[in-house]
Amino acid sequence: MMSLVLIAIGLLMASALAALLLSRDPRLATICGVGGAMLAGLVGLIPSLRVLLTGAHESFIMAWCMPGGSLHIGLDAVSAVFLIPIFLLTALAALYGGTYLRPFWGKRAIGFSWFCFNLLTACLILVVVARNGLLFLMAWEGMSLASFFLVVFEHDKKAAREAGWLYLVATHLGTAFLLILFALLGREAHSLDFDRIGALAPGIANAVFLLAVIGFGTKAGFMPLHVWLPEAHPAAPSHVSAVLSGVMIKTGIYGLVRTLILLGHPLAWWGWVLVGIGLSSGILGVVYALAQHDLKRLLAYHSVENIGIIVMGLGLGVLGLSTGHPLVAQLGFGGALLHVVNHALFKGLLFLGAGAVAHSTGTRDMDRLGGMAKAMPWTALTFIIGAAAIAGLPPLNGFVSEFLMYYGALLACLPGGIANPLPAVILVAGLALIGGLAAACFAKAFGIVFLGEPRTDAARKAHECGFLMRLPMIILAAVCILIGFGAPWAVAALKPAVAGLTSVPAAQIFGGTERPMVLLMELTIGFATVTGLVILLGFIRKRLLKNRPVRQAPTWDCGYAAPTPRMQYTASSFALWFVDAFRWILRTERHRSLPQGYFPNTAFMTTETPDGFRELVFRPVFAQIRWALASLRWIQHGRLQLYILYIAATLLALLIWYASCL
Repeated sequence: MMSLVLIAIGLLMASALAALLLSRDPRLATICGVGGAMLAGLVGLIPSLRVLLTGAHESFIMAWCMPGGSLHIGLDAVSAVFLIPIFLLTALAALYGGTYLRPFWGKRAIGFSWFCFNLLTACLILVVVARNGLLFLMAWEGMSLASFFLVVFEHDKKAAREAGWLYLVATHLGTAFLLILFALLGREAHSLDFDRIGALAPGIANAVFLLAVIGFGTKAGFMPLHVWLPEAHPAAPSHVSAVLSGVMIKTGIYGLVRTLILLGHPLAWWGWVLVGIGLSSGILGVVYALAQHDLKRLLAYHSVENIGIIVMGLGLGVLGLSTGHPLVAQLGFGGALLHVVNHALFKGLLFLGAGAVAHSTGTRDMDRLGGMAKAMPWTALTFIIGAAAIAGLPPLNGFVSEFLMYYGALLACLPGGIANPLPAVILVAGLALIGGLAAACFAKAFGIVFLGEPRTDAARKAHECGFLMRLPMIILAAVCILIGFGAPWAVAALKPAVAGLTSVPAAQIFGGTERPMVLLMELTIGFATVTGLVILLGFIRKRLLKNRPVRQAPTWDCGYAAPTPRMQYTASSFALWFVDAFRWILRTERHRSLPQGYFPNTAFMTTETPDGFRELVFRPVFAQIRWALASLRWIQHGRLQLYILYIAATLLALLIWYASCL
């Protein structure tokens, strides 16, 4: 089965090179890029599903000339949890992107774009299966560079260039911490192979954990290391945004999970740190999302929110392990891993839906849209399914993963639970607050974009996207529903992966057939019954109204004789109460012109919410760094021989340092 993963990587690399060589013909380049990504996805899903369901472990080891161990890749149940959404989402995003990029044929380097897309996918897979630190870092760097070129696809736009450079700086700062992390692990184990890393001294283990939180947290988008994410995701093409948000940022979660496995038995304060990071990322992510007008930027902040939910689940799992409560640990880790998959599904769906709207209207500004449900019924239907799923509403998949976390946290709070239940109490309250705010945010997003009347000519002329763009959205929406109604089986499939994190036999995960699984089955049956009744009543209603005339009339307009689209709620006015409630965090700027006289000609109110962490923390810090580095420009004098001298002096210093350590 490991050979199928290698074949998938080979297909991606071959199709990437073919697309690059065929750059002069956008049609052939697209066929190669899309075909390679889809074929690799189908091939890779087979071993990933098999390993996840059986708990088998596959590996491939080969000697190589690089220091620090062997060329070692492996596939276990934990890796499979991350590989399944990678293979599925990248294949569907490629199918969508083939049509989405057609307006750019002859205007952009389509072949290079598909080269980077398939290279990114190959590196994502390699990151998840790498079992050697050097191989991991090489794949990590390839992933970062390929995604950078995808973010700056529309490089003639200033916003895309700035987003790309911000992302590149952020990801390399995170990589610097990972270099130190693997240097520490390699020094202790005398090898960079993961299976050679044993128990670490407490001080080293604590340092490795903190380095992992910062290094992997930068890629995942932990607050306040998230500042690149709301800029890069909107700038990229929508099928790329779906992959960046749905699976690429999850490599940060994977790296953190793999580090926890390598470190062995965790300390309780690690769980406190993870719950705190998850809570701040979840709440601040959804609060910033509420204040956004750009649909893709709103979705980007929701990625920060959902990463926070995943990290809270990991924190709960760590607390359960460290305090000797295996069921709490299993529910926390199980909820986190399932949310990794769920988020890839509904966030990929939502980004593809947002891309369909932008593709049809030419804008992502919600205040320039409206009434899109009439023109784009399939996009509206799949978007509302994704919106309900991301808000954690039953009976969809987002509810299932959050249910596991709720159950585990409440179990930790009961008598006989963990010694200090405060983190669990915080988790329950935080999940409830995040869920409520997410529901409000997507009521705003769906209502402003898809309901009401079109606000501009572009919205009035909108049309449904093509079948090859609709099909990936329909498939993702169907899988969201399938996991929701098949919750007991979806959770049971995670048992081998959770066993890999908790060292408990898979048969005993989630208490075997005890209360968590029984309650989940009861809820599933209840949801299925209610849904069946609703469908039956809808069918009966349709039959009763079949031969009766149906009359359409305007919605009651509160007495206005000539209502206009300007009388509808805007994105600013809909979220005004929530923005005011969190104004001490958001620092929202308002621009308005109030009505003057009895018959005012113009009146408007707009809001702008810049990211506070970027403007108040990172921008001043980097301005100071830029000023300090400017004083060293005299070193860059253009003389090659002196540059060679710098290199020789550095190598000599490193050799002296190495000799002193022997």
